Amino acid sequence: MSKRYTITAALPYTNGPIHIGHLAGVYVPADIYSRYLRLTGNDVAFICGSDEHGVPITIKAKKEGVSPQDIVDKYHTIIKKSFEDFGISFDNYSRTSAKIHHDTASEFFMTLYDKNEFVEEVSEQLYDAEANQFLADRFVIGICPKCGYEEAYGDQCENCGTSHNATDLINPKSAITGNVPTLKKTKHWFLPLNKHEDFLREWILKGHKKDWKPNVYGQVKSWVDDGLRPRAVTRDLDWGIPVPVEGGEGKVLYVWFDAPIGYISATKEWAAKEGKNWEDYWKDKNTTLVHFIGKDNIVFHCIIFPSMLRAEGSYILPENVPANEFLNLEGNKLSTSKNWAVWLPDYLEDFPNQQDVLRYALTANAPETKDNDFTWKDFQARNNNELVAVFGNFINRVVVLTNKYYDGVIPQPSDYKKIDEDTLATLKAYPAVVASSIERYRFREASQELMNLARLGNKYLADEEPWKTIKTDEERTKTVMFVALQIASALGILCEPFLPFTSEKLKRILCHSNLDSEPKWDEVSNKDVFLPPGHVITKGKPELLFSKIEDAEIEKQIQKLEANKKANEAAKKTVEPQKEEISFDDFTKLDIRVGTILEAEKMPKTKKLLVLKVDTGIDTRTIVSGIAESFKPEDIIGKHVTVLINLAPRKLRGVESQGMILMTEDKMGNLVFVNPDINDVSNGLKIS
Repeated sequence: MSKRYTITAALPYTNGPIHIGHLAGVYVPADIYSRYLRLTGNDVAFICGSDEHGVPITIKAKKEGVSPQDIVDKYHTIIKKSFEDFGISFDNYSRTSAKIHHDTASEFFMTLYDKNEFVEEVSEQLYDAEANQFLADRFVIGICPKCGYEEAYGDQCENCGTSHNATDLINPKSAITGNVPTLKKTKHWFLPLNKHEDFLREWILKGHKKDWKPNVYGQVKSWVDDGLRPRAVTRDLDWGIPVPVEGGEGKVLYVWFDAPIGYISATKEWAAKEGKNWEDYWKDKNTTLVHFIGKDNIVFHCIIFPSMLRAEGSYILPENVPANEFLNLEGNKLSTSKNWAVWLPDYLEDFPNQQDVLRYALTANAPETKDNDFTWKDFQARNNNELVAVFGNFINRVVVLTNKYYDGVIPQPSDYKKIDEDTLATLKAYPAVVASSIERYRFREASQELMNLARLGNKYLADEEPWKTIKTDEERTKTVMFVALQIASALGILCEPFLPFTSEKLKRILCHSNLDSEPKWDEVSNKDVFLPPGHVITKGKPELLFSKIEDAEIEKQIQKLEANKKANEAAKKTVEPQKEEISFDDFTKLDIRVGTILEAEKMPKTKKLLVLKVDTGIDTRTIVSGIAESFKPEDIIGKHVTVLINLAPRKLRGVESQGMILMTEDKMGNLVFVNPDINDVSNGLKIS
């Protein structure tokens, strides 16, 4: 029975091209799911668009000396074309700078405003006096209050994934000027998430959402259990959707209020073109809503956006939010700023007409339950050992033998043997097996089941050896080739969600378009024949589905990454410019003394932090230091260290740090202690 689905894929920021991390995390799994739903006869709206109001866009514009509109126009065009060339089958790819989106987001805000769903508050926000602006989100960088990561953004730490406010950062700095910001009062509107806490607890934790991925359910549970707080829906910026109420001058809608509404506005845009009612896809309880996102967006799609929809009152809520983990590259975290990425436009240029190879490699190694690593060697192996040697090899053998023995005409089978009946019965089971994996968002598993079908075909040919029986039993050969051709046809149908370009090519080779009706997904399970006797396939030398990728092509990609790594290392070694001048009085305020580490232990659930007990000569105090990746706790007990003891205490992961251990780097870039250069060291000895 046909159902209606609204499938959304996270809106990509238009401050750069798409890379393989985006594809593996969001767009390939979303496309597989949407294509499958269409193939099984469902009504699908697969929606996405460019997120054009994020702070990273304004930062990019400042760096390039152009306007934000120039940036979003440039990258929207690049991203949209890349998706099209790669075969991502969006029903509509829109953009949040479109008038229909500005209108939709403004109307949504006003609906909640008129229902008194917002809390208006005057609070102190970080302000850069030199830049003459408030520092929203990624305009500010500092130390994460949770894990101690030193380059956390004002809205989120990319190291531990925690969301926070810019004012929570330790030692914040302006990303615009590098200055230390001040606090300045400003008025904003907040969505009181605490008001929706009972609803979220009932809907997710006590409801039927335990079938969500453990990483999604666990993160949402942690947030709700910790207690929710009001979340700002406006920002002091000049780029975005103006706040449409009195007092909103100079303010815009916060990007994470504005962006998910982009799904709705993009659906409106699509429905108007197609003559459909957009509300059927967002307000009909019989419609299933599914969000495909990366794990860094879980909170926004499982807590904030549902709270917005609930507050508005007329929208359906997501049935599932199958967020993937992160994809690393050659053992290192993907980084756009360090150019440590495989960019989709570059891939399409370097590997023309090989979109499906990357789709398959990313699916077979998808980071569905944990972070996974993409390597060029694995990419090559997936292509050569699976796509070429298994899938492509089977199809090539079937097509070559059919042309050789029967001039491309499907033969009339004779009586089936048990192996033929068993093989066809196994074939008929595959649509349900693959479908079950897809419907449970296990796309890796589904891709391997598809490959198992090709293996079934190869084994069947190897066991029955038609190249031998053609000399001794022509009728038997006809049956074997007929069965093999049915497997080939089924592969053309079932591989479409995963390998759309391959599916199109294979159907062309098998001349599916000349059949009375092209076989459908469900028919693979309940029809005995897909390619009937007498049907003619393409004659002549067969077109290869896949080509072997040579070592030289892979080495070229590895060398490209190595060049990027060396450039990053060179940039890191660049001497930083002098910081702003301080007075002698400022310097004399520093109380730096010799201390001894008495105790050291790892802080639970962190990679970098050690909790130290340090004898400063005047007391024994707790200091949290981000040195765990460089030193083992047992190796530094008894170590003399240099300590800044009059630094204001700050809490890190619930532990109050009462000072700072001074560190530096050696010429190899290794972290080392700033050691007291004194022979007779005593704790408490003043250095400054």
